[in-house]
Amino acid sequence: MSTRIDARFAELAKQGRSAFVTFLMAGDPDPKTSLDILKTLPKAGADMIEIGMPFTDPMADGPSIQAAGLRALKAGMTLKKTLEMVRGFRKDDDTTPLVLMGYYNPIYIYGVDKFLVDAKTAGVDGLIIVDLPPEEDDELCLPAMKAGLNFIRLATPTTDDKRLPAVLANTSGFVYYVAITGITGSASADSHVVGEAVARIKRHTKLPVCVGFGIRTPDAARAIAENANGAVVGTALVDALRGSLDAEGRATAKTVPAVADLVAALAQGVRGAKQAAE
Repeated sequence: MSTRIDARFAELAKQGRSAFVTFLMAGDPDPKTSLDILKTLPKAGADMIEIGMPFTDPMADGPSIQAAGLRALKAGMTLKKTLEMVRGFRKDDDTTPLVLMGYYNPIYIYGVDKFLVDAKTAGVDGLIIVDLPPEEDDELCLPAMKAGLNFIRLATPTTDDKRLPAVLANTSGFVYYVAITGITGSASADSHVVGEAVARIKRHTKLPVCVGFGIRTPDAARAIAENANGAVVGTALVDALRGSLDAEGRATAKTVPAVADLVAALAQGVRGAKQAAE
């Protein structure tokens, strides 16, 4: 099976550059503005988009992304509406890969089989589910692969060589390397350490390796992109969005451009990276 994710990485490899992957929370600050932002991302330079599924107990997320999830839930966002948002995006864009990221609980409640059918028809390409270890592959990972969706796994600084093969066993699309131990948004990624980690993962897999957590500036994005197949930025975008809201937490005329402008600046950083020889 070849997905939009595989196609995008193949295309970027031909161009000799890394992917710039953006993360935003579905429905933040409200469903309409959220879709408007989503639609601007590819033009601003996002090669791939991760969409957070808002959840009441997001234990791996730092304060910024937790707050984004709460804003979205308060605005009435649900998993069903998240899939509607994907459909809305797909009306005008059939090539940008979309990955849903979040926790298993909302999917479990939705019903795994129904969710996979609905996600695939809506135009979702892959899933990152942070609280399902490889030992639980029967729950969602294997059914997702059967449904034609990439199941993208997280590797962390604590994933040693003994653990890596289990993490990579049923992974497809790309491997998401978490550059720092801890929650999102809490520290800055060290590009030298990340480079060594990416090289180690690549000894175990032919999949692209994207790096996220701790990338906030164009320079940081450039440094990471030199060692990895992609740089993922989330917290910095969520913070830019939050900074554009009014005192009541509602979208303003500045909200969409605040995110799009930062995406454009970060994309320039990623595109300025010289790719390390494979």
